Amino acid sequence: MNVKVADLMAEDVVAVQRHNTVEHARELMRRHRIHALPVADPDGTAAGIVSSKDLAANLKGATPISRVMTSEVHTIPPYNDVHHAARLMRNRRVHHVVVTHEKEIVGMLSSLDLLKLVEQHRFEMKPGPTPSAKGARRR
Repeated sequence: MNVKVADLMAEDVVAVQRHNTVEHARELMRRHRIHALPVADPDGTAAGIVSSKDLAANLKGATPISRVMTSEVHTIPPYNDVHHAARLMRNRRVHHVVVTHEKEIVGMLSSLDLLKLVEQHRFEMKPGPTPSAKGARRR
């Protein structure tokens, strides 16, 4: 499989900043029909991420994003193969990664984006492991 992160990522990134409110983030997610927003520093680098799950709690709309965002944001460059992104998401148990180029946010990739590969049959099935000769019993 030679599909790159850049082939699947969303390029029109909607982001928030730390000082934006929970109400603002909820509205952006609703309007753009997305489930996560990167939190960008003024220089365009990723400071964190906020997901719809983070906003699901009974939070007041005026609460700043900085109080609910996840600071440990997982990033991946656009030139990586998508299997790197899939492994990162699985190992870290996240559904979204921020795509960065030289630390600047250039896209977002979700687990739903990865499902496009299955839907479009753009993956290769690999054969399962063959039985080991050591494990076979002799009669």
